[in-house]
Amino acid sequence: MRVLVALGGNAMTGPDGSAGPDDQIAAAELAMGAVADLVAAGADVVLTHGNGPQVGNLLVKNELSAAVVPPVPLDWCGAQTQATLGFVLLDALEAALERRGVRRPTAAVVTRTLVAHDDPGFGRPTKPIGRYLSHEEAAALIEHGQRFEERGAKGWRRVVASPEPQEILDAGAVSVLARAGYVVVANGGGGIPVVRDLDGTLRGVEAVIDKDLGAALLAQSVDADRLVIATDVDNAIIGYGTDQAQPIGKVDVDTMRGYAADGHFASGSMGPKVEAICRFVERSGNIGVITSLSNIVAGVRGESGTVVVPS
Repeated sequence: MRVLVALGGNAMTGPDGSAGPDDQIAAAELAMGAVADLVAAGADVVLTHGNGPQVGNLLVKNELSAAVVPPVPLDWCGAQTQATLGFVLLDALEAALERRGVRRPTAAVVTRTLVAHDDPGFGRPTKPIGRYLSHEEAAALIEHGQRFEERGAKGWRRVVASPEPQEILDAGAVSVLARAGYVVVANGGGGIPVVRDLDGTLRGVEAVIDKDLGAALLAQSVDADRLVIATDVDNAIIGYGTDQAQPIGKVDVDTMRGYAADGHFASGSMGPKVEAICRFVERSGNIGVITSLSNIVAGVRGESGTVVVPS
């Protein structure tokens, strides 16, 4: 069975959100213990991950040095974090597999995701990224062409486009490696957003792709039998924060769509995960799971978590 496991960017930080190198390495070691259990259970695993805290670190460096050197563009930030997190995850995974007596080759693929140059998101950037700045701090970055919006007393914050992912351009390489027995890390942060110009050439763009939607498309592209979105809760919940809160177990995709339409999942947290799982199940006819890292082996078996099946 081929399983696509999607890790949140916060799975690569300390419990308090700290994102120093030692914090990220320790978090990777914890996460890769669970993934190693899945590999040891016999699954062929492809990994993808978020990169929000790591890109955030690079954006701070951009802000502090903007008056001295041009800021690194956002697509470059995505590429850098894919490579860095890729090798950190692979080091941790190989050590975890060794402790379990399992030998599997590993690889990381820096991955591009095609988006439409006329995606509506480019005309109305709404995705906030980075920290809040004063007007004076934001002004230096605005001069470099970045877009900031005033957010009241908190200050100014950068906003970028979040276009729909259309194609994982390097999915073929990921599939070849997976078929050859590799555990592959790919498409971190939803992939590096690129557009295809009229002459056929590709170029990176300043945008952020939703990591969960990118995971769903990658899972479909590499013929995954399961998409597992690992988060910090065991199940998606209806009625969250109310006396009627209930965890969702096994559910068909039409019912899950109904829960989403009724507003049960917040747009900034569980909503994108539910949308990604539903897309994968609808388009592949396979099963999607939302659960915690510690439950991913049982989740793949359909014994734990929110297990979404075709209607």
